[in-house]
Amino acid sequence: MFTRFQLGIAGILAAVLLVMGVVRAQTPALVGEAEGMLLDTGTVRHSALEASRLLEETGFVYEELAETVIASETRLDDIQAGIGELIALAEAEKNRAAEQQAALEQIIKESEEQRRKTGDVLDQVLSNILGEPIGQTFGKRATIKVFTLKEAGYRGYMAKVKLHDPSAVRLVLAGDKVGSKGETTSQAAKRTGARLAVNGGGFATAKGLLYPMGITVVDGEIKTFDIPGEDWSFIGFDAKGRLVGGNIKTKEELKKLGVRHGASFVPTLLKDGKKQKIPSKWANRREPRTMIGHFSNGDLLFIVIDGRQKDYSLGVTLEEAQDKLLEFKVRDAYNLDGGGSSTFYYNGKVLNRPSDGRERLLASNIVVLP
Repeated sequence: MFTRFQLGIAGILAAVLLVMGVVRAQTPALVGEAEGMLLDTGTVRHSALEASRLLEETGFVYEELAETVIASETRLDDIQAGIGELIALAEAEKNRAAEQQAALEQIIKESEEQRRKTGDVLDQVLSNILGEPIGQTFGKRATIKVFTLKEAGYRGYMAKVKLHDPSAVRLVLAGDKVGSKGETTSQAAKRTGARLAVNGGGFATAKGLLYPMGITVVDGEIKTFDIPGEDWSFIGFDAKGRLVGGNIKTKEELKKLGVRHGASFVPTLLKDGKKQKIPSKWANRREPRTMIGHFSNGDLLFIVIDGRQKDYSLGVTLEEAQDKLLEFKVRDAYNLDGGGSSTFYYNGKVLNRPSDGRERLLASNIVVLP
């Protein structure tokens, strides 16, 4: 299809040819001049045809561009539709995340409420068995309630501890090092500013110095690692202040527990609310005891029972201790170093009567900061 411009050029060419014919017929003398003009007109005709061709090619380009624009618009519509779907998916995911967060917060709230109720029930159970606490500390890092065990038929003391800060409970080495002259439980407590303290793991004497036996961990660092016997248990606290332990054989096992503090002695008393076998060497022996455990809500329990003192207290067997711990609703429990080492310190003084007649120098102690 020709444009108006192309048709105009063609008309002009036709008129020129007609004039040339008339001039040729009337004046032969003008032939040369007319031929010259024809040559010039031929040039114009050539340019016009070239322009026509370029216009036609431009038309093709425009048609291709139009098709490209239409395709691009279609593609853009598809992209916009895809973006719309992504926005809708993102909004749906946001709503799901909000719902999940709300559900999680509700679970946490219910869990905390359940823990509070469990704690209330445990306090009631302990009060029913032991009477009201003889001492209480409501600290920023820990709440401590101390009971006498007289009502339970023993001479000794027990502390129920709720941690608000996991760093409140820790193992303290005498002199803060492996191998020392030792220190008493009260010395360790006063040195660290603790409100509650009990003796720690087993120890041995070499060249006048005291060395902790078994596995010892302080501030996440393994200070000692040896296995004195098959029956030995590790007793420690993880980064959340939870009681962890058991029959640890490798450092890898220890690291998996995420232990921050801990010591070792014999044996494990309860695991998941079930009695563990008492090794024959330790069975049915009535001695002063230091024990540690925790309840189902994570609260810690520290117990010291006096012994080896006629007409006052002979001590307790580990089998009897297991029964009493279950009566107290304890879930997991371990035996710490006992005998003359057993010491219960609270609020500035030693409450129990150590069987040596005085406090013993020890390699380690467990303290609770207020």
